[in-house]
Amino acid sequence: MALSPDPRQCGSLSPEGILREIQINLLECKVCFEKFCTQERGRRPQNLPCGHVLCLECVTALSHPLLRKLECPFCRQLCGVESTSHCQVLSDLQDLLLSQGPTSSAPPQMENGGFSLTSALTSTALHLSTAFGGWGTLINPTGIALLRSSGTIVVVHDDEKRVVVFSPKGNKLHGFGRRGPAIGQICYPVDVAVALCGHVVVTDVGDKTVKVFTSRGNHVLTVKDFQMPWGVDTDSCGHILVSDIQAHSLSHVKVDYTHGVILDHHTAISDLQLPKALACCPVTGNIAVIEHLTDDTHPPERHQRTRLKVFTKEFHLIHQMDSFSLTMQSTGRLYMSGVAFDEDGNVIVIDSEKGMIWSLGKLHNGPVLTVLVGDHLVRPVGLTSLNNMLIVLDGGDHAVKIYSAKSDTAPKR
Repeated sequence: MALSPDPRQCGSLSPEGILREIQINLLECKVCFEKFCTQERGRRPQNLPCGHVLCLECVTALSHPLLRKLECPFCRQLCGVESTSHCQVLSDLQDLLLSQGPTSSAPPQMENGGFSLTSALTSTALHLSTAFGGWGTLINPTGIALLRSSGTIVVVHDDEKRVVVFSPKGNKLHGFGRRGPAIGQICYPVDVAVALCGHVVVTDVGDKTVKVFTSRGNHVLTVKDFQMPWGVDTDSCGHILVSDIQAHSLSHVKVDYTHGVILDHHTAISDLQLPKALACCPVTGNIAVIEHLTDDTHPPERHQRTRLKVFTKEFHLIHQMDSFSLTMQSTGRLYMSGVAFDEDGNVIVIDSEKGMIWSLGKLHNGPVLTVLVGDHLVRPVGLTSLNNMLIVLDGGDHAVKIYSAKSDTAPKR
């Protein structure tokens, strides 16, 4: 878990980026994801003897009721409740930032050709309602998918069992796909999708295959003949869509899930540039792909550019925009690293560098930028939507975070 801004990276951040790092990494409790607040006793930041900081409510919740001792959730050092103390410096920092910050509560949108990233950090359309997982339950997760009929959440990560399944409330149901190269095992999963029939589809860059399992984890089939499969999704017919970053293509695979047979496997789109994340719209069948553009004249870590392409279900290009063109319409640089569709057909993109989620609208008349999520995210790597909620996979916190329009309940882990 990231607990403080990396000084090696702060030199390359804008003032808005530094503000975001402070707000996420310093001014919120990394157990409950609530912002510290001196005025609320339970939300006051408390120093542990090991140096880590939790809110008072989490210190109380994690401590033994009789022994009055707790184990630090980050370094596992044992300490007594009496040895904790109020972290005055964080309270002072928060008061200082709040006194200088904007007061508007409306979600920022495109107005007069631009929007403010500073206001986006404190004014968002959706709010964190639930968070679960955390280090140990999830280890470096990379992909998330949803079985819409039940709300079951499926995540791929780097544990001994590569696929883990959660209930809609965040309870771990089971895991499968043991680490390894054998049939039914998974070497290195990157992304996951769930077909309407409930079958789980995983891209495995370790042996360059796509693997299909039942919802209980029984191996159905393995699809080969990829160079480097990456992103994956399924359409309304259960057909599998796979991006291949080395073949620079999008593949379309028809399978018979009942008999475990590949019916057709062909390249649907070629000449893509490092295609990674992809998503299929449940409303229109449109397919969105994120390309990672190379620029040989600049160091890639400082000048990465991405491009969003949207195709019809017949694979005809209908929309295209890159991070540079979106930046020209705003006051800050955008970096699209993930993509999804909501249930109304709006395109949603992840900016993993800033830890933000944006809606681009339906793109009929060009993008309409709206910030959906601008807080409580460290490094989002995947998302899906259900019933006006966004379900985000945060690789920085090794957690699943659910955002909704109202935050009626406190986030739970």
